[in-house]
Amino acid sequence: MKKLPLSFYLRNDVVKISKELLGKVLVTNWHNELTSGRIVETEAYEGEIDRASHASKGRTPRTQVLFGEGGKAYVYLCYGIHQMFNIVTNYTDAPHAILIRAVEPLEGINIMLERTGKEKLDETLTRGPGNVGKAFGFHTSQCGISLTSDELYIADDGFKVTKAMVGTSPRIGVDYAGDHAAWHYRFFIRGNRYVSGKIKS
Repeated sequence: MKKLPLSFYLRNDVVKISKELLGKVLVTNWHNELTSGRIVETEAYEGEIDRASHASKGRTPRTQVLFGEGGKAYVYLCYGIHQMFNIVTNYTDAPHAILIRAVEPLEGINIMLERTGKEKLDETLTRGPGNVGKAFGFHTSQCGISLTSDELYIADDGFKVTKAMVGTSPRIGVDYAGDHAAWHYRFFIRGNRYVSGKIKS
């Protein structure tokens, strides 16, 4: 596997990056507990102009990392329970981000089962962003960690995703964003059983 370089994240097309992340491998190695999985669902958030984005309300202590240089983790707590892992893209003061919504497990499945309290592997282990966060050991304390570190990175193992394999839909759970909720900024690998929510495109 080849770790993606910082330049992958330092681009201004968050939609393109979201699509290109499909098929790539998410790797975490917290305290020598290695887990990895193939990214099969993403959601793009286009900064201050996007009412579904946390950045739309401006710079706050929580969103500060979004306004920094891309290539870092943005981890936030949802409903006081779920640790949501996002990838910051673009350059300083252009707060784009991509939510990782679903991953197909590859390595460290026993570690993921222990973290989630599950007894056996099935599609619920890493389906949906809350489950991804739990299985991969994410915590808000990791917010701002570089995606080129040894603890956290995205890698390319040569897996090819064709245009025909990619489905799109409006994002999930952002009804508060008005007409921005209808943007087709959710991307997924068609037919993959780990994809969350509705999979029709």
